[in-house]
Amino acid sequence: MELRQLAYFVAVAEEQSFTRAATRLHVVQSAVSAAVKTLERELGATLLDRNAKRVRLTDAGATLLPRARTALDAAREARDAVAEVRGGLRGTLRIGTLTSVRIIDLPALLGEFHRRHPGVLLRTTAAPSGSVGLLEALLDHRLDLAFVSLPGAHPPGVRLIELASSVLDLVVPPGHPLAGRSSVPITELAGLDFIDSPTGFGNRAVTDRAFAAAGVPRHVTIEIPDIGTGADHVRHGLGIALLPRFVVAGAPDVVTLPVSGADLTWPLSLALPADGVPGAAVRALIALLDEAATGFRGGADQ
Repeated sequence: MELRQLAYFVAVAEEQSFTRAATRLHVVQSAVSAAVKTLERELGATLLDRNAKRVRLTDAGATLLPRARTALDAAREARDAVAEVRGGLRGTLRIGTLTSVRIIDLPALLGEFHRRHPGVLLRTTAAPSGSVGLLEALLDHRLDLAFVSLPGAHPPGVRLIELASSVLDLVVPPGHPLAGRSSVPITELAGLDFIDSPTGFGNRAVTDRAFAAAGVPRHVTIEIPDIGTGADHVRHGLGIALLPRFVVAGAPDVVTLPVSGADLTWPLSLALPADGVPGAAVRALIALLDEAATGFRGGADQ
């Protein structure tokens, strides 16, 4: 049994496809199929059901998968330890991120990481289904870590490190009846046309929870996948929105005002799989986040 065979098997199991696994591994599909078949022959058991629409694990495959991951983690730790002694980390760090994460300066953070660890390839992925999609990819081990917003939730199988938070403010066009107010209670927002992110995004979860807790009905007329464009949608008359302060800071031709009587705190966390030991590259990024924490926590609601 070779580590390469285990790596190919794990990739197919996680991607539920030989084709996607080959793309992820940067090899031809026939090499993946041959390696898995050889592994099955050596173990004397079928590991993958190839007759389903998606490739699925058999009982034997499901038993092997966590042990294969453990073996690969141990091999990675050994490589990392040697690499550190020789003067630098190696490998790939798969990072999930939200479409708008400006509460922290992610490009600056990754730039500093790259300067310190140029041998690590950084691969970022933004999930179109928001934090829920990133969480699924993390639990499927298709990501090493992810920046997520999971208000009021601590899902099983995941370790969360709190990074920052921001309040959602009401954003309206200048001519709106609420534009001249200093604040507005959530009870006065019933029946108004809202712009919001789709279900699965953290800011949508914060808003839905707040309106449900207040017993106030809400009408969402348009859903947008990038909250960074929310103020633009408001400016062009498509509705009003509840957006994090860091998104609307300095936005022209819109009016922002706080909402009273509701918890509208939007959290940002770093999520890691709870099983297994984080690799050296993951630990290095967490250490860098710790260094930067004072800066972005202090400026979260500015």
